[in-house]
Amino acid sequence: MILTVTPNPSLDRTYEVPSLDRGEVLRATGDRVDPGGKGVNVSRAAAAAGVRTTAVLPLGGAPGTLLAELLVAQGVDVTAVSIAGETRSNIAVAEPDGTLTKINTPGPELSPEESALLLDTIRTGSGGAAWIACCGSLPRGLAPGWYADLVARAHEAGARVALDTSGPALRAALPARPDVIKPNAQELAEAVGRPLSTLGDVVKAAEELRSLGAGAVLASLGADGQLLACAEGTYYGTAPAAAVRSDVGAGDASLAGFLIAGGSGPAALASALAHGAAAVQLPGSAMPAPADLRPDAVHLTRDLPLDLTLAEPATL
Repeated sequence: MILTVTPNPSLDRTYEVPSLDRGEVLRATGDRVDPGGKGVNVSRAAAAAGVRTTAVLPLGGAPGTLLAELLVAQGVDVTAVSIAGETRSNIAVAEPDGTLTKINTPGPELSPEESALLLDTIRTGSGGAAWIACCGSLPRGLAPGWYADLVARAHEAGARVALDTSGPALRAALPARPDVIKPNAQELAEAVGRPLSTLGDVVKAAEELRSLGAGAVLASLGADGQLLACAEGTYYGTAPAAAVRSDVGAGDASLAGFLIAGGSGPAALASALAHGAAAVQLPGSAMPAPADLRPDAVHLTRDLPLDLTLAEPATL
C-alpha cells in the first residue's frame, strides 16, 4: 500500500485553447476538473495501476468536498483532516503545442492544532504502508521542518519515505534521511546553490544531496529524461513522447511508477520513465493507466553521457 501526504491539495481546472492571447476573450475547446496536488496525483496513478493507496489530505469547504469525491471515484481511499480554511483551486491553460500557463493560488493557512492533527492522522494511517509519499509545497502555517518531523515519524513506524518538495522544506528534511527524493532540475539546482548545465552537473548535485542524507535521488530532467543516483549506482534513462499535451502531474506519475516498481534500482527507474512519458501525452493532469504505457520505448544506461547539455539548463 502506498500512503500519500499532500499538505496543500487543490482542485485543478484545465482549459484547452487554440492560443493564449492576452486581453482577448478565449473560447476553450476542452476543459476538465481533476483532484490536484503532487501526492494526490501519486495516489491517482497508483490507483490506475491497481495498487492500493490512501491519500491523507487537509480539506475544507466545497472544493475540499468535491476533491474527495473525485478521488474516491478514481479508486483512491481518502483520509480527510477537516480544516477551517477552504481548499484551493488552481487553473491551467493548455495550448496545442504543449505550452502550459498555470495560475496557482496559495491555499489556506493551517493552525497549529490542524498541523498536529495532520501528523497524528498520518501516524495512525501508516500501518501497513510500504511507502509514504510526502509531496508538494507546505501551506501557510507549517514550518519548513514539518516534513523532517514527518519523515522521522514514518521511519519510526517502519515505512519508507519518498519526498517530493523543494526549497527550505527539502533542505530541512535531508538530515532525517528520506529514502528517496524526487527533485526536478530546477529544484536540484536550488538545493545545491548552483546552476546545472550538463548531465555531469546533475550527477554531482545528486551525490551531494545523498551525502546530506537522501538515500536516493530520482531527478526529473524534462525532455532530457531522468537520472537515478542510489546505493546500487547511477542510472540514466529516456523515454520519448510522441506529442506533449500537458506536463501537469507528469513528475508525480513518474514517482508513482517508481514506487509501484519497488522504489529502487533500474527497474523502478524504467517504470518511472514510462509513466512520465505517458502522462505528458494525456490532457490536464490525467494519470496514465497500464494501457497508456510503452515500456519498450524506455532506454536505460549506466554509461552516462556526462557532457550532455541539458535542453533546459537549470539556473538559480
